[in-house]
Amino acid sequence: MSGRAVSGRRDARRVALVLLYQHAVTPERGLAELYDRYRTDTRVDVPAYAVALVEGVLADAGRLDALITAHAHGWDVERIAPIERAALRIAVYELTLAGSDVPVSVAIDEAVRLSKRYASPEAAVFINGILGAVARALGVGR
Repeated sequence: MSGRAVSGRRDARRVALVLLYQHAVTPERGLAELYDRYRTDTRVDVPAYAVALVEGVLADAGRLDALITAHAHGWDVERIAPIERAALRIAVYELTLAGSDVPVSVAIDEAVRLSKRYASPEAAVFINGILGAVARALGVGR
């Protein structure tokens, strides 16, 4: 099935967030099923950048979660709500991706924007704080 395309990385991050959330709440579904369901439900192709984010985040979840937990002061990553955890993982993945052309400020701002849209203003503040701390620890500028 070929639907209309999602344009831009902003939209791809939103799609990745939705897919990672669905994966977290229905882990018995495989990625192929999640991609197919997304295409069927939205009539939109899953963008290549969203696929790269989802598969990269899932492949590197242990390292990403360790970075998040180290900077979430008193919060284990499993205690963080699935939608917020997905936003954090996407941003940390982009921050740590070798050769990434995504500016630090964009990775952080996009995660904050997604959390405001899908979670809450309080979640956005929480996510911004964690990502700022991760960026400082990695030695990347904002």
